[in-house]
Amino acid sequence: MNDFDWTEQPHRRFNPLTREWILVSPQRMQRPWQGQIEAAAATEILQYDPACYMCPGNKRSTGNVNPSYKNVFVFDNDYPALLPDGEPAKINQRDLLVAETESGICRVVCFSPRHDLTLSGMSEKDIRCVIDCWVGQFQELGARSEIQCVQIFENRGATMGASNPHPHGQIWSTASVPNIPKAEQESQAAYRKAKNSCLLCDYYSLEASEAVRHVVQNEHFLAIVPYWAVWPFETMIVSKRHLGAIDEFDSNERDALGNILKRLTTRYDNLFQTSFPYSMGFHQRPTDGHDHPEWHFHAHFFPPLLRSATVRKFMVGFELLGMPQRDITPETSAETLRALPDTPLPRL
Repeated sequence: MNDFDWTEQPHRRFNPLTREWILVSPQRMQRPWQGQIEAAAATEILQYDPACYMCPGNKRSTGNVNPSYKNVFVFDNDYPALLPDGEPAKINQRDLLVAETESGICRVVCFSPRHDLTLSGMSEKDIRCVIDCWVGQFQELGARSEIQCVQIFENRGATMGASNPHPHGQIWSTASVPNIPKAEQESQAAYRKAKNSCLLCDYYSLEASEAVRHVVQNEHFLAIVPYWAVWPFETMIVSKRHLGAIDEFDSNERDALGNILKRLTTRYDNLFQTSFPYSMGFHQRPTDGHDHPEWHFHAHFFPPLLRSATVRKFMVGFELLGMPQRDITPETSAETLRALPDTPLPRL
């Protein structure tokens, strides 16, 4: 099959991590936009909010009072999606109506006592405290015999469903491996078996040689717009060393992760000169007690904004019924993000 002009021709791209396809339609970038425009996010946020249930010293809805914490604070989610110590049970009616109980532990990680900060506004020293907390939580929760997966993530901004602007993330640890990490595990294991190599090590080498989808990098991590990205400014952070999980990082790599998180999120904020919404999370080896040499640590950023601070992408129609689709190419998105400074720009 001959090559084609991917900057003009509609085409499909394959995601080897999930083994799914995405439709890219670069010719549609010229179409006029008359879709939904979101309200611009408010920019004035207090350093301390007496009504915030995450700020130091405040009372939560359960009646518990937060300590006067100075850097990172972790607590069990007051309204968890999962409950610990559930009684195992299953339902199966003719392999059509199938259900089983799922137990787990959900926690909230407050990144800072400051109500008005985000990762991009925090110092690298303070982000390192968050990373050390993530490592500790991964080890503590993953050591429990009933926990097979520890999913660390952050929803930033009301657009992404964050119920509180206080800088925080969540950790959901589950008794089974969820769909997407399971798909990635199967793909990485199959690739290792077929090629006797690591999928993301090979992908990193390819991206390092082409250097067209780079956004920012340091000695230990590379942030790129993946070749198969679905969201307009989706990015992925890949560790340069083959590491299965965050608890395998040495001290320099923990510092470097904080550095690239700050620099990437600052570029996001600079793109539309707004506090950029996203969902971010780490994918790393399961905690099921088995060795997983196939796993390579990486982080996904899924931001919804498309054309401005007030225009977002929606997954509808063909994307719900057929496959994901994007207009702007990943290469163009990477070029746009790469051209931005990783120091804050003044807000308009």
